Amino acid sequence: MDNLWAPWRIKYIVQKKERGCVFCQAIKTPKKDFVIFTNKYSGCMLNIYPYNNGHVMVFPKRHVAGLDELKGVEVLELFNSLVEIQKRLQKCLKAQGFNIGINLGQVSGAGIPGHLHIHLVPRWTGDTNFMPVVFKTKVISQSLEELFKLLKVNK
Repeated sequence: MDNLWAPWRIKYIVQKKERGCVFCQAIKTPKKDFVIFTNKYSGCMLNIYPYNNGHVMVFPKRHVAGLDELKGVEVLELFNSLVEIQKRLQKCLKAQGFNIGINLGQVSGAGIPGHLHIHLVPRWTGDTNFMPVVFKTKVISQSLEELFKLLKVNK
């Protein structure tokens, strides 16, 4: 089976694509872009094309491509933000584990190579099932809107 009926995804397919950096844009329009929180130097937003329910990205506000371009206070706040959202995900979704990843450069798999970001993906026992293995389809069990509201209020 190559197709999964998911009519809610059509709005992402047909919408006018923004030019520029998604993270820089998200700082300007936080609610529209599912920004859960921002601090002085960093922000956290939902990934609208998640690998798993609760997949978030933590990013510096300053448009930099690499860790070596960050100042000490930016590094500290970036990782404090990572810890903050991990706690929220654990509280709200009862995550049993997490994958954390940083892809530096396009050849390493960075979809947005110009703006450094950290992926945090919640995991649960049994969250890999027959759908991805047999049908190459991932089932996300919660809408972005519902998860966004939940993470915004649970600090």
